[in-house]
Amino acid sequence: MTINDLRGVIKGRVFLPGDDGFEQATTAWNLTVRQPVTAVAEAADADDVAALVRYARRTGRTVAAQPTGHGASGDVEGVILLRTGLLNEVEVRAEERIVRVGAGAKWGQVLAAAGPLGLTGLSGSAPGVGVTGYTLGGGVGWFSRKHGFASDSVRALDIVDADGEPARVTAESDPELFWALRGGGGDFAVVTALELELYPVPTMYGGRVVWPEHRTREVYDTFLELTAEAPRELSVWINRFQPPGAPPMVTLDLAYLGEAAQGADLLARIDKIEGAISDSRGIVPVADLGAITAEPTDPVPSITRAELLTGLDADAVDLLLAKPVAPLINMQIRHLGGALAEPGDGAGASGAVTEPYLLGLLGLGLPHTADATRAKQDEVVADLKAYVSGRKPYTVLSPGDTASQSFSGGVLARLREIKRARDPHNVFRANYPVLG
Repeated sequence: MTINDLRGVIKGRVFLPGDDGFEQATTAWNLTVRQPVTAVAEAADADDVAALVRYARRTGRTVAAQPTGHGASGDVEGVILLRTGLLNEVEVRAEERIVRVGAGAKWGQVLAAAGPLGLTGLSGSAPGVGVTGYTLGGGVGWFSRKHGFASDSVRALDIVDADGEPARVTAESDPELFWALRGGGGDFAVVTALELELYPVPTMYGGRVVWPEHRTREVYDTFLELTAEAPRELSVWINRFQPPGAPPMVTLDLAYLGEAAQGADLLARIDKIEGAISDSRGIVPVADLGAITAEPTDPVPSITRAELLTGLDADAVDLLLAKPVAPLINMQIRHLGGALAEPGDGAGASGAVTEPYLLGLLGLGLPHTADATRAKQDEVVADLKAYVSGRKPYTVLSPGDTASQSFSGGVLARLREIKRARDPHNVFRANYPVLG
């Protein structure tokens, strides 16, 4: 069979090289990432997914599933790109505190459905991110200090295995695959739906406070004070921003799972920093969680790098503040810890993150800025080498990274063993393959 036969295999649309719409269909969320795939298949339903996988198995081809294109690495030469965006159902079972989510659903849909019921899933900061890819890779967001990785909230998965057979995976039915799919990425099966535990959020308080650049040291000192004693319900992220065409600034992004009065009291020391340009703190409905950081809702050309930090003290802050942010747009530090450092007995492959801080470096990936952006990222990481652990969560890997950077030797070996056993013909390729 040739790749042209794919049109007769599934009900959904198929894009081949030369077709109108092929280039658009291959586009990743990060516009700097090119995806040299041999075809794009848009599944109409879970039966289409199964039919496509059986076709790939028969013809010796490989499938890479991407609902939204977030997290794409570009390591997809010659594969069939599977788009699952049409599988976007969201069903909240409030009495069970469970949400059933199709493979193409986005976090904004889940938050909009669960929020009015006083519930939330363990989303990240951007509502446009797909639930499935984010969760399979672990998922670190606003609620992680309290409840851990998003992957650990998975209670069941509907999958198509490497033979094209549908199956339901739970801790009881298939404990090894269940463990691998919760944080080990998409190398083991195509997930067509997830069932996730929801968590009560009667009230949430948060927002963003912005100051001009000359307040940066005060804001960092306050960040260190807040994170040294923060309860698990409080997440604080700090950003040094240099938006294109705007003056540099510093911000604190804040989310507290609790009453507004308690949150305001915990964050009272922020009010001692004078000269705030804006302050959006207040009660935040779960459905409006994305408004805190107001991240882009459309694809952009960007270059990102993330590193876990073993600590953050006055000396590290000196290093962070010694040089301008530019040509980067943002230097972000997220406070981790809490439940992320102490996974429960039923944790998946994500395991524990004992490093207390996550550094994120973001710049534009335009032709005239890309080299300078990467050089600046290298420079920042070199300056902080005494604090950089060398490990990074799977969910924040960027092009050029590998899965081996996310897992201990024992966990990686176990994931590779499961991959060889469940997909010996390499029918599936994750953004960051465990055998890569």
